[in-house]
Amino acid sequence: MSEEMKRVGNLLKAKRRELNLSLKEIENSTSIRSTYLEAIEEGKISQFIAAVYALGFVRQYASFLGLDAERIMKEHPHAFKLPAEKHEFSYGIGTLEVRGSMSGGVKWFPNLMWAAVSVAVIVIAWYLAKYLGIF
Repeated sequence: MSEEMKRVGNLLKAKRRELNLSLKEIENSTSIRSTYLEAIEEGKISQFIAAVYALGFVRQYASFLGLDAERIMKEHPHAFKLPAEKHEFSYGIGTLEVRGSMSGGVKWFPNLMWAAVSVAVIVIAWYLAKYLGIF
């Protein structure tokens, strides 16, 4: 946890308290979970699922409080330098997913049943209309 992120968190917390807002009120207004808001205020950005969410949440939270989010990010650049996320990819034999085809299984059967029922209802309605003398 960086000291700069703690300072940003303290700035946001001080502004929230100045406006006399609870974390729950901000959660309801911004749709950012209060656990994330609390993590931002404590400078624990690593609790987020992904770095991009953390940056977006900080930007949205600051804007909601009436602060200039861009200025905060420029004044505290090291707070927002998050480590690059490492993605592991496996290439080679066995990595391709085999998907079922239309000919495999009976995925077409429910559609066939609906079509047959629809045709049967139309034929019955036509014979009933003819029998009653509507046509």
